[in-house]
Parts: sequence; structure tokens; C-alpha cells
Amino acid sequence: MGWSHYRPTGLTHHHRSGSYKGYTLITPVGGDSTFLLGMEGRIVHRWRFTDVAPFYGRLLESGNLLVLATDLELGEEDRERASDPSLPLNRRVRGLGGNASLLREVSWEGEPVWEYRNEAIHHDFVRLPSGNTLAAEWVDMPGELGGRVRGGVPDRRREKPPMLGDDIVEIDPSGREVWRVSVHDLLDPRRDPICPLESRVEWTHLNALDVNADGDVLFSCRINSRVGIIDRVSGTLRWKHGFPDVSHQHNATWLPNGNVQIFDNGMHRRGLPRSRVVEINPATSETVWEYSAQPAEEFFSAHISSAERLPNGNVLVCEGAAGRLFEITPRGEVVWEWVNPIVNTVREAPSVAIFRAHRYGPDFPALSGRALDPRAHFELNRLHGLGRGAGRRMFGSPGGQGLG
Repeated sequence: MGWSHYRPTGLTHHHRSGSYKGYTLITPVGGDSTFLLGMEGRIVHRWRFTDVAPFYGRLLESGNLLVLATDLELGEEDRERASDPSLPLNRRVRGLGGNASLLREVSWEGEPVWEYRNEAIHHDFVRLPSGNTLAAEWVDMPGELGGRVRGGVPDRRREKPPMLGDDIVEIDPSGREVWRVSVHDLLDPRRDPICPLESRVEWTHLNALDVNADGDVLFSCRINSRVGIIDRVSGTLRWKHGFPDVSHQHNATWLPNGNVQIFDNGMHRRGLPRSRVVEINPATSETVWEYSAQPAEEFFSAHISSAERLPNGNVLVCEGAAGRLFEITPRGEVVWEWVNPIVNTVREAPSVAIFRAHRYGPDFPALSGRALDPRAHFELNRLHGLGRGAGRRMFGSPGGQGLG
């Protein structure tokens, strides 16, 4: 899906009896804030950052926000610098999408309460029930292994930096590392090749992490279109899925039934590029449910994006590149749609992109007793064309708070 400066933005559609009521968390790429939206598409809470650029956030049950961000002083290298052999790893990764330099936990009011710094972390993280945190980290692969990886656009230069791989690292609240696994040690350099249209700077480009009740880690890698499950106890790969069934996918997540849901971006797909949301049974690798638009061209995001299964069976979809959020029923009916009106500048170009979105029900512990009134952000809503009718409470919640 493309986007026009003149398209309708904000809440564009709401089938009130079919949607899952709650609050939607977004962090527009290139901005300085994370926002919580009510069902009427208005901002009801804001976390603003002055010293870092937030990329993606998750709301914790405590009411704190855990956000992946980059120190402003680091800036952003040109993408070409990622293949500069004279630069150390922490400089080369600055030009890659999804790069960050810290994880920061802030209170509901925005006060820092915890921080972990690492200039090689990127894309995704998971706060575990133990209080530990799982994160993705770029690492330099052994040269011999990088040389055996197939695919990608040939690089004929004599001087090349090591190929980048991904580690998954677990840290405790003190920042001490307690577990690590190298994804590039679990994949096959011949059977899991780089897409022929991608560079050979990276093999995997891990963009999603999720953990089930047994501690097994689900991951997604964009560059070679692979999704996998790591057995937590043994550290071995017990399931792998990928191209051509999915292509440059994002946001692989566990479902309560043990299946895996994936936002299949569809970039470099055989035939017409189109995006889908798919549910796959890891026991058989069969697709048991799928959503794609009719016509297919109506739904496409070449990169970023997400799909979250909601408690009522609906799916909240973030068509990331276009900044379009929409909720669908299991039958594929769109029951809620919101289009991002917040335009930021990313790599000197206007952007409405959103990496991922989350919906939290009114009974989510973090929201208990919170003032979630769009009137408190009247000017901010008005600035972005979200102010019309601000303050109307269209839906009640158990605590008496409105849904914005």
C-alpha cells in the first residue's frame, strides 16, 4: 500500500460491535514519542524522550514502558558504511535498519527506572517473567563461515568486513548476561541462503523474538526469510520455516494453541509482491489460517510491520511502511482502521512508518486507575487532526475509564 499526503488519517473505520476494545500502543519511526491511542483514535497518553530516539516500545504490567532506542549523539551512518571494513562493528551497524544503542524502562510518568546499553542491539526484545530481558544483538561472524554463506549480491572487493550474524542474549536486571545463543550457528550456510537481491553485509537480520511458557524462543530473520524455534534447554533448533512460503517476514509470535503467527511481508516474493498474515502449525509446517486483501494489492508493506492475535480471536495488523493499523476478524472483516497522521523525517524523507503496534484491553494491569482522557492531550490531538470530538467517551470500561 502506498500513501498520499492528502489521504484521510486518524480513525477511518470502526465496526463497534466487532472490534476488541482497548488501547493501542505505537512508536512512530523517526519521532520522539510513544503514544497510547483510544478506540476513537485519539491520543490518551504520551511518553516523550529528549535524549534518545525511541524505535519501539512495549507496555509492561507495572505501567512502565520498555523501549528500544538510540542515543541522539550517535546519529546515523550512511547505509553504505555498513560494508566499510575500516569501521568497527558498532559504527557499521548504525546504517542498518532497526539499530539501537539501549533499552530503557520508564515509569508511566516517563521517569527512567532501568537501562541497558549495548550499541549492537536491534529490532526486538522480550521482558521475561523472571525479570530478565531477551534482546537481539549483531555480531561479527567467523570469516570462514561467512565465506560459505550462499546468495546475496556478489561482492567482488578484496577488503570486506566480517559478515554480520545475530546472537540472542538474555540479561538480568543488573545487566549481567545469563544466556546467549548464536543464530548463525543454528542455520545452514547453503540451505538458508541470503535473498539474491540483498547485500552480503548480513546473513540473517533478526527482526523478531518471542518466548512461550516453556521458554522456547521463536525468532524471525529477514535477509534469508527464515523463522525458527530454539529449544531453551538444549539451545538447538527444533523447527525451521521460510522461503518460498514466507518472504522477508516480520513479527513471528506464539499463539495460545502452540501455532505461530507471522506477518509475511512478501517483498521479493515469486510473482506479485503482497503481504499476508499467516498462522502456521510447527508440527506440520502447514498454513492453517491466512489473511490477504482482496484485491491483493490493497495490503502490502515491504518492510517492518506486525500482526498481533487479540483475546477475542481478532488480529491487530500494523501495515508498517504506510502507518496503517487495522483490526480484522478471523473471517478477514476489517472492524477498525487508523491511519497515522504523524509525519516524521527518516533519512531526509517524510515518513509515517510504525515498526509495530500492540493493543491492551481495559483490564490490562498497567491501565488500572490511569487517567486515559484525550482531553488531557487536546492540543496534541488537534495538531494531528485527531481533536474533533475529543473527550467523548464512546465505550465504558470496568474501571469507569473511557476508551478515548
